[in-house]
Amino acid sequence: MNKVILMGRPTADPEIRYGTGENSIAIGRYTLAVNRRFIKDGEQEADFIRCVAFGKAAEFTEKWIKKGMKIVVTGRIQTGSYTNQEGVKVYTTEVVIEEQEFAESKKSETAEAAEKETKDNSSEVSAGKDKSPESNLKEEDTEGTSQEKESKPVKKTGRKKTKEGAENSGNN
Repeated sequence: MNKVILMGRPTADPEIRYGTGENSIAIGRYTLAVNRRFIKDGEQEADFIRCVAFGKAAEFTEKWIKKGMKIVVTGRIQTGSYTNQEGVKVYTTEVVIEEQEFAESKKSETAEAAEKETKDNSSEVSAGKDKSPESNLKEEDTEGTSQEKESKPVKKTGRKKTKEGAENSGNN
C-alpha cells in the first residue's frame, strides 16, 4: 500500500498550470514544510516535501491553499526521473495529492491577525500615537459641552450572586 498523510504549511502560494490540448487539466504544485516530531539540539527541524495535485484537487489548491496555511494532505508517493539540460539524470520524489483539508480554522487565523493588530496598537499607544476610537470617547450633554466618557470593561459571568447564594455556596 502506498499512502501518505502529511500536516504542514506551504512555503509559497501554489503554482498552477493548465495542460494544453482539448482536455486540458489543472496541475498544482507546492512545497509543504512538515515539522519533524522531535526537536534536535533545541531547534525544530522540518522536511520540505514537493506536492502535486491534478484536476479538481488542483483547482481546489488554486482557490483555497495559500502560503503559511496549516493543511493536511493525503496522497501517494511517486518517484520519477528526467535528464536535465546538462545531460545529468535527476531523480524526483513527490506526493501526488488525493485529498486536502484545512488543519486550522479561519477563526484562528483571524485571531492571529487581531493579536498582531493589538500589538501594533499597543506600541502606538506607548509612543503617544493611539488612533483607536476608544481613546477619546466624548459625549455631548444637554448644554452642548463635551464631557469625557469613562470606558469600563464589562465582565459577564452568566451567574447572579446574591447574599443567599453566597451563604448557600458555603454550606455545600
